[in-house]
Amino acid sequence: MGKIISRRVFLRNSALALGAVATAYSKGVAYVFAASKERAMSGRVVTEVFKISVEANGRITVFELNDSQASRDLYDQLPLSIAVEDYASNEKIFYPPKKLGTADTPLAKNVQPGTLAYYAPWGDVVMFYEKFGSAAGLYELGHAVSGIEHIRGMSGTIEIEKVSTQ
Repeated sequence: MGKIISRRVFLRNSALALGAVATAYSKGVAYVFAASKERAMSGRVVTEVFKISVEANGRITVFELNDSQASRDLYDQLPLSIAVEDYASNEKIFYPPKKLGTADTPLAKNVQPGTLAYYAPWGDVVMFYEKFGSAAGLYELGHAVSGIEHIRGMSGTIEIEKVSTQ
């Protein structure tokens, strides 16, 4: 479950509401709103995940994002219509308009096809379609949950949007 913070801190960080956590009490039951939108409901925690879709050449790949600063920063910039490029015969890359923060973002290690990552030194988001080891400054953002096979063929302008999980 998410870290509990005060209402004052929550309000101060309201611009980053997805990354903030607040607690309210009603009849002794705590309702928690966190970066992953965790909620205590009937004594059970339900987690909603953040997903994005990448459409290229009429094909869609859906990525599930992890709960990190870099993922939230990317998610907050959507929707995007942006050029995708080939790189190193194992990945496609694009450059989001704003750099992503890497605080609390895990390093990408032993990358598998479908891994979504951020290469901080260059400021590009990477969609892997082949295995890759690791690199200094490569942070994991999430992984493809469908359409992995479409990454290799991405070209031109791609459309990236938030996927509704409701």
